[in-house]
Amino acid sequence: MSKIDDFIREHNVKPHECLYHTNRNVVGAKPGKIRVLVPKTDSIARCEYVCPSCGSSGYVEQPWKRPFFVKCEKCSAKISVPRIRDEAKRQRKLANKK
Repeated sequence: MSKIDDFIREHNVKPHECLYHTNRNVVGAKPGKIRVLVPKTDSIARCEYVCPSCGSSGYVEQPWKRPFFVKCEKCSAKISVPRIRDEAKRQRKLANKK
């Protein structure tokens, strides 16, 4: 997962020049990851992921909009980037059930 790192180096992207940038773990059958970078210059989301369903990795560029998700190129599983607040609420609910 280095295409976003390469893009940042090539275009000298600084944090204040981004609309959105995240690097998160994704819960699923297998450990997954997703990294999204959206520069202010073009509002195109550059997304690297490791699918939590099949374990394959991929890279996608698509227009940025919320809620954001990508489909795995191999198994077509939906990989979403939830809002941090929603994710925290979900974790609290799971902890309270135990």
